[in-house]
Amino acid sequence: MKGILFVIGIILIIGWIFGFVVYHVAGFLIHLLLIIGLIMIVANLFKGKESG
Repeated sequence: MKGILFVIGIILIIGWIFGFVVYHVAGFLIHLLLIIGLIMIVANLFKGKESG
């Protein structure tokens, strides 16, 4: 019984670390994509005013 609890504990710790790292990276990438999108929109607005 101790072996099973040990394995479950290790799996939970690995899952917690994996979730912590993945969600932080995903959060950073989502913010990065939002910033890039905003830059593209602003650049498109300025291009449209120059050519029109």
